[in-house]
Amino acid sequence: MTSIKAQSIEQWFDTNDSGPLLIAGPCSVESPEQVLETAQQIRANAPISLLRGGVWKPRTKPGSFEGVGAEAMRWLIDAGKAINTPTTVEVANAEHVELALKEGADVLWIGARTTVNPFYVQEIAEALKGVNIPVLVKNPIHAEIGLWAGAIERFQKAGTKRIAAVHRGFFSTAKSIYRNEPEWQHSFDLRALMPEIKIICDPSHIAGDRSLIKEVSQVAMDLGMEGLMIETHRDPDCALSDAKQQITPAKLGEIIRELKIHTEVPLQPNAELATLREALDVLDDAIVDVLQKRFAKVKDIAAIKEREGLSIFHMERWLKLVQEQTSKAEGKDMSPAFIHELFALIHKYSVDYQTELIKKDS
Repeated sequence: MTSIKAQSIEQWFDTNDSGPLLIAGPCSVESPEQVLETAQQIRANAPISLLRGGVWKPRTKPGSFEGVGAEAMRWLIDAGKAINTPTTVEVANAEHVELALKEGADVLWIGARTTVNPFYVQEIAEALKGVNIPVLVKNPIHAEIGLWAGAIERFQKAGTKRIAAVHRGFFSTAKSIYRNEPEWQHSFDLRALMPEIKIICDPSHIAGDRSLIKEVSQVAMDLGMEGLMIETHRDPDCALSDAKQQITPAKLGEIIRELKIHTEVPLQPNAELATLREALDVLDDAIVDVLQKRFAKVKDIAAIKEREGLSIFHMERWLKLVQEQTSKAEGKDMSPAFIHELFALIHKYSVDYQTELIKKDS
């Protein structure tokens, strides 16, 4: 990783707000009146830190509203000035960067469809060499933490010091109430790789439905994320893009006021918390010991299967295992879904382990 030190979000702007960084504004800048009225209503209802607005909209399907373009940049900047609030805009190439800088955008963000392509990211990073402007990097569409961290590192190597990540969820083929699965563990993975990088949550793109935005925002705060990026529109139902996931400025204010903001757990917790953590450490050690013993048995099973010419995977055995363990979970006040996912992971590695053992012996 690069040695360039990132500045914390708190150092980016002169703000007196004690809560999380709040980025709000319409999905798309549709007209001067729309973005100005939305901005004014946000300012009246919530402690906004940055006014966001989409100028160019990379859409999945042609024919969808793809943004007004360059003209909308000026409308966004003017709206930000009118409410005395810095602005942020998505850029996808060097040309976008040039226009955003020329018009006076205060922060740039890199969208999920851009983060997936190192060539696009490098082009933007090169265009920002020598420019002192903050950059927000959204996670790639699919859960590839290396791509996310790599994109951030490209900007760091180009000299960008004010940089943060945006967690906007990940594409999934599984049926879900969310537009993009939160998969919160990937934000932990990024923190482990780049502990100096702060993470902002984008509840709008995770939820995909305005009724879920409060819930997702609260989880983000519970997990210690440093801010929220929420799509807000004066009249969401009439929005030209992503209408379903946008909320009114009044609703935004309500959500922010009702959020429970928790303080970070100190390195030296109180005695009760320390005792409970020590107990968890003992249990975690026991889990690892049990898994070690389980894999020793898996090794013995692999030897028998190879000797007898049996297949590695047995569907009936797998279904029986899942049914028995999820049933036990229901009787022990545990989530059956969690137990199913846990044993699916254990089973996957057991199959992989048997496969490798048999390969070595063949």
